[in-house]
Amino acid sequence: MSLFWRIFGLNAVVLGSATALLLWAPVTVSVPVVLTEAVILVGGLVVMLVANAALLRWGLSPLDRLTRLMTTVDLLRPGQRLPAHGGGEVADLIRTFNAMLDRLEQERATSSARVLLAQEAERRRIAQELHDEVGQSMTAVLLALKRAADAADPPLRDELHQAQEITRESLDEVRRLVRRLRPGVLDDLGLVAALTSLTSDFATHTGLRVVRRFDAELPALDPETELVLYRVAQESLTNAARHADAERVEVALTRADGAVVLAITDDGRGIKTACEGAGIRGMRERALLVGAALDVTDAADGSSALPAADASAAAPGASPVGASPGAPLADPPPGATTTADAGAPAGNGPAAGPGTRVRLTAPVPSKPRKQP
Repeated sequence: MSLFWRIFGLNAVVLGSATALLLWAPVTVSVPVVLTEAVILVGGLVVMLVANAALLRWGLSPLDRLTRLMTTVDLLRPGQRLPAHGGGEVADLIRTFNAMLDRLEQERATSSARVLLAQEAERRRIAQELHDEVGQSMTAVLLALKRAADAADPPLRDELHQAQEITRESLDEVRRLVRRLRPGVLDDLGLVAALTSLTSDFATHTGLRVVRRFDAELPALDPETELVLYRVAQESLTNAARHADAERVEVALTRADGAVVLAITDDGRGIKTACEGAGIRGMRERALLVGAALDVTDAADGSSALPAADASAAAPGASPVGASPGAPLADPPPGATTTADAGAPAGNGPAAGPGTRVRLTAPVPSKPRKQP
């Protein structure tokens, strides 16, 4: 039924009911109108208006739902649709709007994928140039300073040693930037080793306690999916350090039915105190790249962060890593809980707030592609 005939039919029902009441009800109208007759007529008019408004509200409710969806739809949260039942103009309008959302979401995902892939290619190029050009140049400067310091007199030797230390710290910073731009360990050793290195470096430079929980025998993933998981973990840890006022962060990587779940939980002030900014929207765009689902909620809405007791006792065989920047990287035992401490005292009291949980559910591809 078209919208015109729907509204016409609703009004016809109201007017027909009023006409039937006038025909069969014992009501007469005098000239001039008596007060009781005027009250009855006004009361009947009010009843007709109320009934007409209620029927129109029911008849136009699909348009109200469509309007609300139009004002709240977000292409970074796909799947928001309205059911379209039957025929008529309203159902056709809803189906057309749903088809438009399908097309817009597909175009948004395609354009975001192109942008993110170009961004990663540029990150790789810059990281390669920093490693090959700047890193090698600074290494040569270090060697030249060492030779000059060995041949210099004691007063000048101390100054050359100081310059050598400054250059070495700058070289370490360049290498850290290279790892942030493009984690080579992700390409060489895989996702678990890359997340282990990331959390260790994060704990060392921020002083937060980081707890890792990685399942054993995780399924094989595409390189794009591993990169998305790594970037989401990287952005979540950065947000926890900059905005959450957190003291502890838990990074969990588990397997589910046909998916891999990455969960980063902190004990900070929670997501309700801050609006969704560019960082979270960037994570949503990355999730769309591999068809993953991203949820950012307060940790109090589900399982909370790790309790305040010493996390190193949460699993047998757990060992602290990351306390020394130059320590060799070692993967945790399968399924074990490992802490990466950097100055945070054990058992540091209750959590600072409800905390925030970032949960990314990435589907496992049927046939993961090899890294080129």
